[in-house]
Amino acid sequence: MLVHGMGGDGYTWDRFAQQLVRRGRRVIIPDLRGHGRSAHTESYQFPEFGADVLRLCERLGLESVDLVGHSLGGYAVSWVAMQRPGLVRRLVIEEQPLPLRSGDEQMTLTRRLPSVPELWHATTSLLRHPRAVLAFDRSMTGKALEQFRKPYPEWWEGLAEITAPTLFLRGGPGGMVDPGKLEHMRASMPDCTVCAFTCGHSIHRDRYREFESAVLPFLGH
Repeated sequence: MLVHGMGGDGYTWDRFAQQLVRRGRRVIIPDLRGHGRSAHTESYQFPEFGADVLRLCERLGLESVDLVGHSLGGYAVSWVAMQRPGLVRRLVIEEQPLPLRSGDEQMTLTRRLPSVPELWHATTSLLRHPRAVLAFDRSMTGKALEQFRKPYPEWWEGLAEITAPTLFLRGGPGGMVDPGKLEHMRASMPDCTVCAFTCGHSIHRDRYREFESAVLPFLGH
């Protein structure tokens, strides 16, 4: 199951999904609430995105699943792996901005300003993916930022419950992953490998070949 980030939709995974299908895999690509073809709602709490993904797994009768999540999708798939460890065979988290662990921390990103390629992607997104841009419920943006700024100790405590081998993909200076928090996350999980890239926040888009080379072997291909 491939889960997109905030502001996108399932079509962001088309290229990678084709590779998985060629290898005989069944691929499920949902649109998160407030995105794509899914309904808008009044609430956009991070655990709710995960609960939606888990309900989908249950409705489809999945007994074992590999989960890949980008950014906001990383919150969703990690929540599923915490709540139902036995369901998740392999877990891939791409550039999930890690939350605060306590009220004493300051919210920091690796860099403040977007790169020229990121600006280009942003300014042309309406032309490239008008469906995703137009369907996105912009009201969730402020709600997401508010959650990023608040401590989320329950998420940190839940990391120890994840039993699936986990691959965390982080970008370079243009990414949104705090290195210190990432090291704490890696140390908190039974089996977590970190793979670093030189691009920004969207590795599967901007460094697709490198993304594929890291993720496919991890998934067993």
